Amino acid sequence: MNGTNRVNIKPGLSVLIVLKKDQRSGNLTKGIVKDILTKFPHHSHGIKVRLESGEVGRVKEICV
Repeated sequence: MNGTNRVNIKPGLSVLIVLKKDQRSGNLTKGIVKDILTKFPHHSHGIKVRLESGEVGRVKEICV
């Protein structure tokens, strides 16, 4: 499941995000959502979140 719709993302969910510094390489970082930072219901590049580790990035995949 992709992370472009805010309704699909909840705190405590395991996700793969792309950090700002990794946008060119496409490296993904796995973590648990702490806060949802995007206010809009949809974002084409992924909903921006803060992980429990403190890292901030856009959700590319929701881990099931």
